[in-house]
Amino acid sequence: MKAQFEKIPEFNESSIYAFCFKNTHFDAPLHFHPEYELTYILKGKGIRYVGNSIQNFEAGDFVLIGKNVPHCWKDSGINQTEVKSIVIQFDDTFLGNGWQDKNEFRTIKKLLLNASNGIKFSAKTAKLFKIKLKELLEKSPFEKLIYFLQLLNHLSNTRKNKYLITEGFTPVLNLKTNNRIDLVYNYVHNNYHKKIVLGTVAAIINLSEEAFCRFFKKALNKSFFTFINEYRINAACKLLLDSKKTVSEIAFNCGYDSLPFFYRQFKKFKKTTPLNFKSDYSTLEK
Repeated sequence: MKAQFEKIPEFNESSIYAFCFKNTHFDAPLHFHPEYELTYILKGKGIRYVGNSIQNFEAGDFVLIGKNVPHCWKDSGINQTEVKSIVIQFDDTFLGNGWQDKNEFRTIKKLLLNASNGIKFSAKTAKLFKIKLKELLEKSPFEKLIYFLQLLNHLSNTRKNKYLITEGFTPVLNLKTNNRIDLVYNYVHNNYHKKIVLGTVAAIINLSEEAFCRFFKKALNKSFFTFINEYRINAACKLLLDSKKTVSEIAFNCGYDSLPFFYRQFKKFKKTTPLNFKSDYSTLEK
């Protein structure tokens, strides 16, 4: 798969493009487009990439992505027969030129400016919007526009949302660079459970080890070493929640041959221990 510029279909009868995506997998590669994008996951789980953010996703995941921010979802493919999401894409002028400068829209303007950081809405907000987004899909073009504006206003006043992209990251809108990053993502996605050799990954995109390290750090504002450990810890979190394996089994299954090192990396990225992470999640689910 290659990362690409994605051209959104023309908005014929409606000023926004809203649809329900259904498939056996989330198959879109790393891509970007000049439109904003709201995505609500109805079914499926895996890893979500937004800018230089790498996090788990599952049903109920609700995010807003800004203009030209590279992103993609890669599902786990384990015990999944279908993935499903609601996607809404819209541009700066869906209400005409200059609409965001009106006083009535000042909170929405702030929301869209912050979307360049990628916004993950809280579980409470996501739960409230699940039905609202489904209702949006059924409305006529005029009703859809008014209803969507109301939804944006509601989102602009929500709290406890999280930014996904770390400070200092600037999206790379070069197709060649994004193609290379997508190849690295796919390789890690398929091989994180075993030893990953830097030279092997560098060779995939025809770079020396030294050049690859410089390239990756410049593209994502983090080292490849940090990225691979971040990916493995996210994979470990899924196993902690979805399996009955021991912590040591999970560490080994995620590519770690040193349990103390696994614990240090887990604490670094999740600010807690594996067992506390599992316990805290179980408490939230009750």
